[in-house]
Amino acid sequence: MKKRWKAALAGCLSVLMLTAAGCGGAKTQDASAYTPEKPLIIKFSHVTTADSPKGKAATRFAELMAEKTGGKVKVEVYPSSQLYGDKDEMEALQAGNVHIIAPSATKLVGFNPAFQIVDMPFLFKNHDSVIKFWDGELGKKLLGSLESKNMLGLAMWENGFKVFTANKPLAKPEDFKGLKFRTQAGKVLEAQFKALGSGAATIPFGETYTALQQGTVDGQENTWNNIDTQKYVEVQKHLLVSNHGRLDYIVLTNKKWYSELPEEFRKAFDESMAEATKYERELAVQLDKESENNLRNSGMTVVELSESEREAFVKLMEPVYSEFAETVGKEIIDGARKL
Repeated sequence: MKKRWKAALAGCLSVLMLTAAGCGGAKTQDASAYTPEKPLIIKFSHVTTADSPKGKAATRFAELMAEKTGGKVKVEVYPSSQLYGDKDEMEALQAGNVHIIAPSATKLVGFNPAFQIVDMPFLFKNHDSVIKFWDGELGKKLLGSLESKNMLGLAMWENGFKVFTANKPLAKPEDFKGLKFRTQAGKVLEAQFKALGSGAATIPFGETYTALQQGTVDGQENTWNNIDTQKYVEVQKHLLVSNHGRLDYIVLTNKKWYSELPEEFRKAFDESMAEATKYERELAVQLDKESENNLRNSGMTVVELSESEREAFVKLMEPVYSEFAETVGKEIIDGARKL
């Protein structure tokens, strides 16, 4: 009887071990389990249109993944908030309901205030300094700072530098005094306009044209492409090439899901993301340049800043750097300024 009991127990343990092994195999997603007919599905959700640089890069990423895995991986891209919008995409990513998202960097401030780095005024000197920051040690540190939230930063996809427009000429700090500017929500942006002696009004992007038209605000800050496509030239005649802040995206994946990808799929994933990132950045720069040319040829008055004129704005922003040194991180701010 005792022997029979031991044999039964041993049998049960064997079944449990086999079951656990089977579950473990599913968990690590064995690459051999997938075929072009039954591929691994990856869901990539974003909020911009399919023909935006972000949208085109997401599609390119999907094509590269299919090529590199022989069709064993299929990336389904959902643009224009078809799957998730700004408010719920991060929760969906953390829960594993979607695998890749690309929110604006400022949407991550609630998880890590250091992402306000993109709003810090006149911090990045030029485009090269932006790329060096995000692809360098400090940028990689920031991208990896969300791992405790089950989110892994993969790359920075860019939109571009912000410039100022207004209904009166802008050339030096004094020109901003007494004006009210439309802006996104954010403490750094509030401090920026306070330093300029201006008022700031948080107005939804889609309502900005009307606010400018009706005189609710005197000006706004945005990328060349947004100013062009939103037709602000119809209600704003003056533009200052300030390049004072950034509008960029952070591509994120679910950390747990990513870590459980088969090695060959993860290799293809990393290579595809690197190629798609290069493609997106080139597209964004090209699109912004085209919009810049459109605006310069539209009759809008465009003012450039000399190095000394830019330094006058930088000096004015020193209190902002000091105010947010602890929140954003002095190491990050100083590192970006040196690039």
